[in-house]
Amino acid sequence: MANKTVPTTLSVQDFIAGAEPPARRDEALRLDALFREVTGFEPVMWGPLIIGYGRYHYRYASGREGDFLATGFSPRKAALTVYIMPGYTDFGHILKDLGRHKLGKSCLYISKLSDIDEAVLARLIRAGLDGLARHWPVESR
Repeated sequence: MANKTVPTTLSVQDFIAGAEPPARRDEALRLDALFREVTGFEPVMWGPLIIGYGRYHYRYASGREGDFLATGFSPRKAALTVYIMPGYTDFGHILKDLGRHKLGKSCLYISKLSDIDEAVLARLIRAGLDGLARHWPVESR
């Protein structure tokens, strides 16, 4: 079964420009700058809704394999969704200092950037990439 979320040629800048409400656009621009700085990667749209930075190829013992974004975010109306892939590591020691957030399996939900410490988010992004790289090689594109 192939991944439904794949890299596209859609414009990251156009996607961010269309984010609603306007405050979410500003937050998306700040997150884009933060992800670029921390990862050193140029963003790519993964599907129509996720801005990804880097990628990795996985192959499980079951034989399933594919490519997925290494890290990224989506400026959704309800919350900013940050993807820290693939969720192998417990980042509780970093998350305790982040500020208000909710957790999913491999994602973090933030209502607004002012609820968190962006320097801590930068540490989390880096730790997520480093953790991922211990399992699968991370590539810039």
